[in-house]
Amino acid sequence: MTKIFIFPGQGSQKVGMGAELFNAFPETVEEADQELGYSISRLCLEDPDQQLNKTEFTQPALYTVNALSYLAKVNETGEKPASVAGHSLGEYNALFAANAFDFITGLKIVRKRGELMSQATGGGMAAIIGLSKEDIEKIIRENSLDAIDIANLNSPQQIVISGPEKKIRDAEPVFQSNGAKLFIPLKVSGAFHSRYMESSKKEFEAFLHQFEFSSLERPVISNVHAQPYGQDQIRENLTNQMTHSVCWTETIQYLLREIEDPEFEEIGPGNVLTGLLRQIRSS
Repeated sequence: MTKIFIFPGQGSQKVGMGAELFNAFPETVEEADQELGYSISRLCLEDPDQQLNKTEFTQPALYTVNALSYLAKVNETGEKPASVAGHSLGEYNALFAANAFDFITGLKIVRKRGELMSQATGGGMAAIIGLSKEDIEKIIRENSLDAIDIANLNSPQQIVISGPEKKIRDAEPVFQSNGAKLFIPLKVSGAFHSRYMESSKKEFEAFLHQFEFSSLERPVISNVHAQPYGQDQIRENLTNQMTHSVCWTETIQYLLREIEDPEFEEIGPGNVLTGLLRQIRSS
């Protein structure tokens, strides 16, 4: 078996996540608190101000819990993965696990990313179940839905679209009449992973120039092109990820194709990626 760790992204957060981790890594948690200016454990365990599902808080919280989950796994087993990948935000944890940056550097970057994404208002997203990428592209093309982008290719039959909130809302009956089993609007503030994140992308790109990245210790599969990162691609990939589709299906297909006898393990809260993995493997 060849061990592959996969890290979940936004949507996997839940109150109570990390309960078994915060006391195990007090120094790391204290560093996070000092960087963020609030208690990360209180946010994750109690969420007293109803902030955990707000993007600017979700992303640092999930990055922290994913990172502590990874550290706990390594401490417990002594083994590190052969390859890593992460879904959207989770890709930052994959890079952390590959030693591209230390914990606090990753937290600084993720915090800025969450702030920029939270400022992108007026957009919407929806998950479409039961239609392929080709089906959705055809429906968009034939029904003049050209304001809508494909944001996440989660599995062959689960695809997320992104665009102006009204355009997403108006598209629901169109997709349903063309065979969608489910059309699920997502609770997001912006049209993430689409052309509408272009201004956020430019600001994020400028922000990233202050950081230097270490040599990758293991392959990290990119959301943008579903291929391993090149050492000189870290800044470019993270920047482009803001406006590009999350090619998760292709990422898993790449690992299934290229890695002999792969054994996947989801590191972080929930089991969303484990469920998607089953769908991709059975397709």
